[in-house]
Amino acid sequence: MEIPRQLQDKFAQMQTLQQQMQMNSMQKQQLIMQSADIDNALEELENIKKGKVYKSAGPLLVEVDAKETRKKLDDDKELAAAKIGMLEKQETKLTNKMSELRAELQNMMKGFQAQ
Repeated sequence: MEIPRQLQDKFAQMQTLQQQMQMNSMQKQQLIMQSADIDNALEELENIKKGKVYKSAGPLLVEVDAKETRKKLDDDKELAAAKIGMLEKQETKLTNKMSELRAELQNMMKGFQAQ
């Protein structure tokens, strides 16, 4: 008994959606870790009153302005939060698509088994 082409296509779509969900999840996890690193850096900047601040530039450490660094870190944190929000919306859409596709597959399988 051969599996109908329509059913094979639906399984392929399901597999593609699962891969997209995995990539989405990995990107989100990376951004969460990046955001946590930024939080740690901001916390350290708060502890520095009049000390010097350095930034890594390849193999060098370069002295930078603490206020500008704080502003850049705040901007980076805001950008990461926006990207996380976007990925969460994407995740919701993918989850909904997967649920719909799962229901379609179940109906198709019932019809296929009834034949």
